[in-house]
Amino acid sequence: YERWDSPLYLVGESYGTTRAAGLSGYLIDRGIAFNGIVLVSSILNFQTARFHKGNDLPYILFLPTYTATAWYHKRLPEDLQASLKDALREAEEFAIGEYASALALGDRLPEERRKQVLSKLARLTGLRPEYVDLRDLRIHIWKFCKELLRDERRTVGRLDSRFKGIDADPSDSDPEHDPSMSAIMPPFTSMMNHYARTALGYKTDLVYEIFGGVKKPWDWGSAGEGHPDTSEALRRALSKNPYMKVFVASGYFDLATPYFATEYTLAHMGLDPTLRGNITTAEYEAGHMMYIHGPSLGRLRDDVAAFLSNT
Repeated sequence: YERWDSPLYLVGESYGTTRAAGLSGYLIDRGIAFNGIVLVSSILNFQTARFHKGNDLPYILFLPTYTATAWYHKRLPEDLQASLKDALREAEEFAIGEYASALALGDRLPEERRKQVLSKLARLTGLRPEYVDLRDLRIHIWKFCKELLRDERRTVGRLDSRFKGIDADPSDSDPEHDPSMSAIMPPFTSMMNHYARTALGYKTDLVYEIFGGVKKPWDWGSAGEGHPDTSEALRRALSKNPYMKVFVASGYFDLATPYFATEYTLAHMGLDPTLRGNITTAEYEAGHMMYIHGPSLGRLRDDVAAFLSNT
């Protein structure tokens, strides 16, 4: 298209943020620099989101989103229900402070201190203290999704924890499905098929695959031996091109790529202090796809427009 002299931007969402960050580092090494990158619901360092044995990081970084979810469903104590921002601030401080140090001690955690952490964890998650104790202070995402509204015989969503689901067996330990995905997929399928047939004039009996199996054939190379992480590629791109800017959008109710995990990743890139201002973050009272929430869509549009005008 003969557009080599035009501004260049990358936009990635979810797994697309993994690709966008990796691509920025790959292309800068080949002489192609970007003006800006927009990351929506980011996952760059997979250690922050993989509940593997011995990896306590996700338990810490998912906690504020558990708090946001419990707040939305009115499961927090009265003082925390008063303000989402205040509740999140308390959850964040507890997560990276008292909670993180308690998990680091493992079986060496003194019993009295364990009781204190357990009580605060129950307060910030809306879960029963007995259940938190049973889980050894470590709440897996699927356990949380199943347990929070168990007394209502309802589950909460992973992509967007504002959504409620109904399972055939309320006694199971994990949800049968993600109710937010179940709610979102049908309108997207209908919309895309309608758009293809009416606006594009493309008619086919082929099934429109929302996911299309894009995850399964990935070749992680040596990164597959541990937790994949493309944040280093993004750091390299920013270091080699200090004029590049990055905008990062996250949803408070996103249990797939929690906002606090994104903040952790960005804070652990080893970025030069002079470049930290190149990254702008924004949070929205919505989930993984914050643009399905009307007010958040408007904010996101304005935020991205402002970002583009400044790059």
